[in-house]
Amino acid sequence: MTQAMNVLGGALQSCCMNPITGFYRDGYCHTGSEDLGVHVVCAQVTAEFLAFSQKRGNDLSTPRPEFRFAGLKPGDRWCLCAERWQEALDAGQAPPVVLAATHVAALEFIDLADLMAYAIDADKAELI
Repeated sequence: MTQAMNVLGGALQSCCMNPITGFYRDGYCHTGSEDLGVHVVCAQVTAEFLAFSQKRGNDLSTPRPEFRFAGLKPGDRWCLCAERWQEALDAGQAPPVVLAATHVAALEFIDLADLMAYAIDADKAELI
Protein backbone atom coordinates (compact mmCIF):
# COMPACT_ATOMS: atom_id res chain seq x y z
CA MET A 1 0.00 0.00 0.00
CA THR A 2 1.34 3.44 -0.87
CA GLN A 3 1.54 6.06 1.85
CA ALA A 4 -1.82 7.80 2.12
CA MET A 5 -1.90 11.59 2.35
CA ASN A 6 -3.90 13.78 4.70
CA VAL A 7 -5.78 16.97 3.84
CA LEU A 8 -2.71 19.03 4.83
CA GLY A 9 -0.55 17.29 2.21
CA GLY A 10 1.45 15.22 4.69
CA ALA A 11 1.46 11.55 5.59
CA LEU A 12 -1.84 10.31 7.00
CA GLN A 13 -1.59 9.97 10.78
CA SER A 14 -3.43 7.49 12.99
CA CYS A 15 -6.91 8.57 14.05
CA CYS A 16 -7.51 6.21 16.97
CA MET A 17 -6.50 2.79 18.21
CA ASN A 18 -8.86 2.69 21.23
CA PRO A 19 -11.49 2.28 20.05
CA ILE A 20 -9.85 0.98 16.90
CA THR A 21 -11.31 2.86 13.97
CA GLY A 22 -11.14 3.02 10.21
CA PHE A 23 -12.93 1.13 7.48
CA TYR A 24 -10.13 -1.44 7.62
CA ARG A 25 -10.00 -1.30 11.46
CA ASP A 26 -6.33 -0.34 11.38
CA GLY A 27 -6.62 2.93 13.32
CA TYR A 28 -6.34 5.06 10.16
CA CYS A 29 -8.95 6.72 7.95
CA HIS A 30 -7.72 4.81 4.89
CA THR A 31 -10.13 4.26 2.03
CA GLY A 32 -10.35 2.07 -1.02
CA SER A 33 -12.78 0.74 -3.58
CA GLU A 34 -14.47 -1.44 -0.93
CA ASP A 35 -15.21 1.58 1.27
CA LEU A 36 -18.48 2.73 -0.24
CA GLY A 37 -19.11 5.12 2.67
CA VAL A 38 -15.71 6.82 2.25
CA HIS A 39 -14.78 6.75 5.97
CA VAL A 40 -12.06 9.39 5.74
CA VAL A 41 -12.79 12.15 8.28
CA CYS A 42 -11.07 11.68 11.63
CA ALA A 43 -13.53 13.25 14.05
CA GLN A 44 -13.69 13.60 17.80
CA VAL A 45 -17.34 12.79 18.34
CA THR A 46 -19.60 14.91 20.52
CA ALA A 47 -22.86 14.04 22.25
CA GLU A 48 -24.65 16.30 19.78
CA PHE A 49 -23.12 14.55 16.78
CA LEU A 50 -23.88 11.08 18.18
CA ALA A 51 -27.54 12.09 18.66
CA PHE A 52 -27.61 13.58 15.15
CA SER A 53 -26.13 10.42 13.62
CA GLN A 54 -28.59 8.21 15.48
CA LYS A 55 -31.51 10.29 14.17
CA ARG A 56 -30.11 9.74 10.66
CA GLY A 57 -30.19 5.96 11.18
CA ASN A 58 -26.56 5.34 12.15
CA ASP A 59 -26.40 4.57 15.88
CA LEU A 60 -22.75 4.87 16.84
CA SER A 61 -23.40 4.85 20.60
CA THR A 62 -24.95 1.45 21.20
CA PRO A 63 -22.49 -1.41 21.76
CA ARG A 64 -22.60 -4.16 19.13
CA PRO A 65 -20.56 -7.03 20.60
CA GLU A 66 -21.23 -9.22 17.56
CA PHE A 67 -19.12 -6.73 15.59
CA ARG A 68 -16.60 -6.18 18.43
CA PHE A 69 -17.91 -2.62 18.68
CA ALA A 70 -18.20 -1.16 22.19
CA GLY A 71 -20.11 1.94 21.05
CA LEU A 72 -18.75 5.47 20.98
CA LYS A 73 -18.93 8.07 23.69
CA PRO A 74 -18.26 11.82 23.47
CA GLY A 75 -14.54 12.46 23.09
CA ASP A 76 -13.81 9.25 21.17
CA ARG A 77 -12.13 9.63 17.79
CA TRP A 78 -13.67 7.82 14.82
CA CYS A 79 -13.32 7.76 11.03
CA LEU A 80 -16.58 9.18 9.76
CA CYS A 81 -18.08 9.03 6.29
CA ALA A 82 -17.24 12.25 4.47
CA GLU A 83 -20.82 12.80 3.35
CA ARG A 84 -22.14 12.28 6.91
CA TRP A 85 -19.68 14.86 8.28
CA GLN A 86 -20.79 17.33 5.57
CA GLU A 87 -24.43 16.56 6.36
CA ALA A 88 -23.73 17.25 10.06
CA LEU A 89 -21.98 20.50 9.13
CA ASP A 90 -24.99 21.62 7.12
CA ALA A 91 -27.20 20.83 10.14
CA GLY A 92 -24.93 22.65 12.59
CA GLN A 93 -23.87 19.39 14.29
CA ALA A 94 -20.38 18.72 12.86
CA PRO A 95 -17.87 17.35 15.35
CA PRO A 96 -14.26 18.57 15.57
CA VAL A 97 -11.74 16.98 13.20
CA VAL A 98 -8.08 15.98 13.28
CA LEU A 99 -6.66 17.29 10.01
CA ALA A 100 -3.45 15.23 10.12
CA ALA A 101 -5.55 12.04 10.40
CA THR A 102 -8.19 13.02 7.81
CA HIS A 103 -7.57 11.42 4.42
CA VAL A 104 -7.11 13.71 1.40
CA ALA A 105 -10.11 11.99 -0.23
CA ALA A 106 -12.30 14.01 2.14
CA LEU A 107 -11.64 17.03 -0.08
CA GLU A 108 -13.78 15.43 -2.80
CA PHE A 109 -16.79 16.03 -0.51
CA ILE A 110 -15.80 18.78 1.93
CA ASP A 111 -14.09 22.17 1.55
CA LEU A 112 -10.73 22.40 3.30
CA ALA A 113 -11.82 25.69 4.87
CA ASP A 114 -14.73 23.92 6.57
CA LEU A 115 -12.46 21.18 7.91
CA MET A 116 -9.99 23.78 9.14
CA ALA A 117 -12.76 25.66 10.94
CA TYR A 118 -13.45 22.51 12.97
CA ALA A 119 -9.82 21.39 13.38
CA ILE A 120 -8.46 20.53 16.80
CA ASP A 121 -4.88 19.70 15.83
CA ALA A 122 -1.96 22.13 15.92
CA ASP A 123 -1.02 21.57 12.25
CA LYS A 124 -3.88 23.87 11.27
CA ALA A 125 -1.90 26.92 12.44
CA GLU A 126 0.80 26.30 9.84
CA LEU A 127 -1.69 26.79 6.99
CA ILE A 128 -3.13 30.10 8.18
